[in-house]
Amino acid sequence: MILSFISLSSIFLDAKIMQWLKICRECFYAVFEEEIHQVILENQLFKPGERIAIGASGGKDSTVLAYVLSELNRRHNYGLDLFLLSVDEGITGYRDDSLETVKRNELQYGLPLKIVSYKDLYGWTMDEIVKMIGLKNNCTFCGVFRRQALDRGAALLKVDKVATGHNADDIAETVLLNILRGDIAR
Repeated sequence: MILSFISLSSIFLDAKIMQWLKICRECFYAVFEEEIHQVILENQLFKPGERIAIGASGGKDSTVLAYVLSELNRRHNYGLDLFLLSVDEGITGYRDDSLETVKRNELQYGLPLKIVSYKDLYGWTMDEIVKMIGLKNNCTFCGVFRRQALDRGAALLKVDKVATGHNADDIAETVLLNILRGDIAR
């Protein structure tokens, strides 16, 4: 089951309001983390003993999610086994720096890291696919393969859920693209 933290978008809206209130950084973090904790409790997102993979790209959304979940898990004794799960698409110059960030997150947050690669899972890299099919629709292929790679990585880790972090802009973009494609139900 992929658990997407889209439901936390209201927290990000509250965070924007908090900026206008001119509160200090520590107070902002405390309110932000408490709101996430309340969303987790109110929606019963986790049960003690569950194994949760955090989809870790090395970007700001997944890095914040990894930090907050590991911190709240310790602070509130959720009893979760947390893992970082990252996908290496095999795109030269694209994923290298972000994988280094994910490796630093592994050390900073004390979370085990599993990196699954297109090369290992499928026998080819995204660079090799682009050489064969060209640039047209390569983002579509990559997105489908990445989601499947997350599922396969989750199966390898034997996790109960995969948590992914998204910001409000990501959500709005997805909704608009689905509308433009005529896939409103999605």
